[in-house]
Amino acid sequence: MRNLISIFSLFLILFFASCEDKQSSSKNASKTTSENEVIAPKTSKLDSLKAIYAEKEKIVKLDTTETDDRFPIPQEKLIPFLTQYGKENPENRVRISTNFGDIEIMLYSDTPLHRANFIMLVKKGYFDNTYFHRVAPGFVIQGGNSDNISTPKKRSNIGDYLIPSEFNAGHKHTYGAFSAAKYSEQNVSKASSPFEFFIVMDKNGTPHLNNDHTVFGRVTKGMDVAEKIAKVKTGQSEWPINNVEMEVDLID
Repeated sequence: MRNLISIFSLFLILFFASCEDKQSSSKNASKTTSENEVIAPKTSKLDSLKAIYAEKEKIVKLDTTETDDRFPIPQEKLIPFLTQYGKENPENRVRISTNFGDIEIMLYSDTPLHRANFIMLVKKGYFDNTYFHRVAPGFVIQGGNSDNISTPKKRSNIGDYLIPSEFNAGHKHTYGAFSAAKYSEQNVSKASSPFEFFIVMDKNGTPHLNNDHTVFGRVTKGMDVAEKIAKVKTGQSEWPINNVEMEVDLID
């Protein structure tokens, strides 16, 4: 009887030790990130929120004050919509406000679809209460996402679309470049995510991202603020331990 108990006890010890090793390996693997990794919207937190929200949406209609019947924007109408929106809304300077200070951006007129999209999102208040959700020191800081339920709700109201790349403008990923994130899978055209952006923090630039992401603006003031953000402590997936919230508005 004692032999059976001893064998069973040994089996339990080996089983739990094996489980712990697997968990540890999984955690370590998830922390591994390469500087050359394609920048893509973070999906781990957002996808779970989307799933929750989609389930709720089946039962409850969205509470919204939006009365513009052009939204959500379908992909097939995106180019004419943004082209017209750009003509009606020619602004090209924005301010990103954080608790570290302000970052001022000038958007390029020769990337008209990206400029118009960003101005539209600013005017609709999309970026308010989103975060700089990815911080990779010496590489990029990336913003436009959050783990708030309001983020997938706003995205659903605006539309699920991709912006065609605008590489022909020829802008490079130099220090302070303002560029569009993109989905990495099944995206041979390298179209941009409409909701996320990044600022290049490598003082030598990141030329391997040229013609892979669309640069559509540059920081004109506040790179010292961006550098402070680039030094915050991060956890898994380069997500800051303390959220770096932002508000974005137009500069007159």
